[in-house]
Amino acid sequence: MRKEKKLNILVIITHDTGRHLGCYDRKVETPNLNRLADKGVLFTNFFCTAPQCSPSRASLLTGRYPHSHGLIGLTHRGFRLNMNEPLLPALLADAGYSTYLFGFQHESPDPYSLGYQKVFKAKSNSCLDVTPLVLDFLSKKPERPFFMMIGFSETHRPFPEYEGAVDNIEGFPYLPDVEEIRRDIASLNILVRRVDKKVGEILRAVEEIGLRDDTLIVFTTDHGVAFPGAKATLFDPGIEISMLMSGPDEFKGGKRINSLLSNLDFAPTILDLCDIPIPAEMQGKSMLPIIRGELDKLHDWIFIEQTYHAAYDPMRGVRTERFKYIRSFEKRPFWFPPNVDGGPSKEVARKLGYFNRPRPSEMLFDLQADPVERRNLVDDPDYSDMLEKMRSILEDWMRSTADPLLKGYVPPPPGAMVTPPDSYTP
Repeated sequence: MRKEKKLNILVIITHDTGRHLGCYDRKVETPNLNRLADKGVLFTNFFCTAPQCSPSRASLLTGRYPHSHGLIGLTHRGFRLNMNEPLLPALLADAGYSTYLFGFQHESPDPYSLGYQKVFKAKSNSCLDVTPLVLDFLSKKPERPFFMMIGFSETHRPFPEYEGAVDNIEGFPYLPDVEEIRRDIASLNILVRRVDKKVGEILRAVEEIGLRDDTLIVFTTDHGVAFPGAKATLFDPGIEISMLMSGPDEFKGGKRINSLLSNLDFAPTILDLCDIPIPAEMQGKSMLPIIRGELDKLHDWIFIEQTYHAAYDPMRGVRTERFKYIRSFEKRPFWFPPNVDGGPSKEVARKLGYFNRPRPSEMLFDLQADPVERRNLVDDPDYSDMLEKMRSILEDWMRSTADPLLKGYVPPPPGAMVTPPDSYTP
């Protein structure tokens, strides 16, 4: 059902959080986000296009894959979006929305070029400093309809130091269950709880000014947690992300959406909701038919990629509900990329040799039998047909989207800061 009154859109996005929230059954206290999920819609099978900040965030705003929108590396290292990309804030502004950015973004050196009409900068991008600006702005009852993007630097490393007991800290199934890693996760939990508290303050402010019934509130993140085997990899812990939506009509009731979806689908969904034409070049699809219960699924498979993080590390992948295929386009001496952010967990991974195990050029995983993606089935004759099918799906996608990797090495833009892979010292 369409509403005559346009919905306000308020998006909160964090850094490096994945699905490490209580509402995703992770052992960390997030009462405010839990309530948001209980009242709204929680997406259980939602992934990003790339396990790194700038490319993924740009997909959220453009509805396009990184190699299509051009931002194949990090903006602070000199990578840039293509000119004339469709951008959600700009499209909303053209349709009469007031568009605001609070805090952190990582898609352009100039946030105004993304379509934000006003940018609010705090003394830091921590939720501790950004949230007071949001609360002050909301207290003045902003002009409607509005689109607000609220970016927190949490839960990026470094983490606060955790000094308590770790007996009740839940480890990650893809890493050794040792004290150093549990303590590292406990430190991450400090930031997750901090974010949850500030989200609660924003939710209360929206209620107090009487906008809760005509505002869609979205909580998401850019990619997986900053731990070895997650961020900067195409394994599920690197590409899994949270997506919560809460608002009127179809966005209430405590729904759980289990369909396979991508953050590529976010911009088309918002445009569809706001009765704004979806640009033909957007590669994602509106999720409204899923949310409204009109369809069971949008995708049989989703695609994932990485070209540059700190260094050139070109990989492409395709994921279905059950299987994942990853192709590495350069030989690398490490199973996990050693350029993941430093911390106690990285030290454990280093001692165990995770960064000294050669990466296969192809990997195929049965996610049902092997959810932590450790048994590579490429050479298993029982999976040869599936391997050929996944290879074909990936190659067809690369051709249809004019992936530059098809022509070989993809150079960085002039002046970009790129670390030679061989310079890493695992």
